[in-house]
Amino acid sequence: MRAHSDRGRAVELIERSRRAGAEDPTAPAAIRAWLSKRAERASVRVDRTPLDALDGWSADPDTGDLRHRSGRFFSVRGLDVRRTEGQGEGWSQPIIDQPEVGVLGILVKEFDGVPHLLLQAKMEPGNVNGFQLSPTVQATRSNYTGVHRGRAVPYLEHFLSPDPERVLADSLQSEQGSWFLRKRNRNMVVLAPDGPIPVLEGFHWATLGQVHALLAEDDTVNMDTRTVLAGLPFHAGDPDEGARHSTTEVLSRLASARSRTDMTAVCAPLASIEGWKHTSEGEIVHESGRFFRVVGVDVTTSGREVGGWSQPMIAPSGTALTALVVREFEGVPHVLLNARAQAGLREIVELGPTVQCVPEDLADGAGPLPRLFEEVMGAEPERVLFDTVQSEEGGRFHHARTRNLIVDLSGRPLPKESPDDVWLAPAQVDALLRHGYYLSIEARSLIACLRSRV
Repeated sequence: MRAHSDRGRAVELIERSRRAGAEDPTAPAAIRAWLSKRAERASVRVDRTPLDALDGWSADPDTGDLRHRSGRFFSVRGLDVRRTEGQGEGWSQPIIDQPEVGVLGILVKEFDGVPHLLLQAKMEPGNVNGFQLSPTVQATRSNYTGVHRGRAVPYLEHFLSPDPERVLADSLQSEQGSWFLRKRNRNMVVLAPDGPIPVLEGFHWATLGQVHALLAEDDTVNMDTRTVLAGLPFHAGDPDEGARHSTTEVLSRLASARSRTDMTAVCAPLASIEGWKHTSEGEIVHESGRFFRVVGVDVTTSGREVGGWSQPMIAPSGTALTALVVREFEGVPHVLLNARAQAGLREIVELGPTVQCVPEDLADGAGPLPRLFEEVMGAEPERVLFDTVQSEEGGRFHHARTRNLIVDLSGRPLPKESPDDVWLAPAQVDALLRHGYYLSIEARSLIACLRSRV
């Protein structure tokens, strides 16, 4: 089947895939069984290792920055963040600097009129459970250019120079701005060419309806798949129809938030950042014990481009919370997003979830509770549309998990809107996701989850 540039056709194709398998209770079980079988057949070992003992990695003698001997992949540097008076205190922290653009791509093909997504069972060293459902291609530039001297990345040819008529989604999107320094990945969904596509070991075709069912299960659909799913076209036509605010007003509010947020983030020597220390166990931790640690791991595995490697990782202090409030205005559902600053974002401010925090970091009065935190956490069970713990990117973060919560507060009185809050209709979200740097990765993950419930 040839794709058409008409967005309505793409929306119809995605809707057919969404409906297929959504009501079949056996489909998720079959995919879970396939994932389990992959895990049983694989040989995986991840050992915590002191940072100064990592093979191929060393601390720069002048700065203390952690770098790979190839000069590629990524480095761990220091970051000094400063804010003007009245906008909060500054801070220092380690941060991952990975300037290259990776590819996160999902291949789509129709079988008997039903579009399917080609996904892979991928092990990441930071995953709490080994294998999770990943995109067809999930690769950094260092990976697919062969810096690791491993096997070629399967199916990559479909994403490097795709036929424009077969592209369903394609945008540069940000990653976690609290842990990455201006990192971005190319998020792509591409229709496969006519003819058979060989299914390699470790890959599986699934409908969008089946994937949506699996989103309700903890630590099953990985972060990279969720961010790509968020970019799928779900709406055609005028995005402002029935919306509380026009898209022009939404973009104006975001521009205003960016202009009034006076935050500067400057790289600094990792060895000299304030408040952080090296431990006798070979880790880098904050003196308060909060936030996160920089740890090292040695990895041995089968089924990857290379059989083993070592690397530093970020290990957060607790399970994060991201929550999305939804409600109807004159019969049209809306989501409440919040313009939130993160020092590692290229634009500093993007539209994020209604609530975003790590509750453990706020315990014992260590910080103020986020706006609408109590409304979200105290919502009646019937108002909770989605509540699942999902893994963050397991290639760089060790056992990083986030509780994704979606709450319907329709008809409920809410506090007066903050200048950083904005209500968006679903079609507006869809339109913004066609472009990069508008919605944060935390917001995109929640949007993917929300679409599995509507």
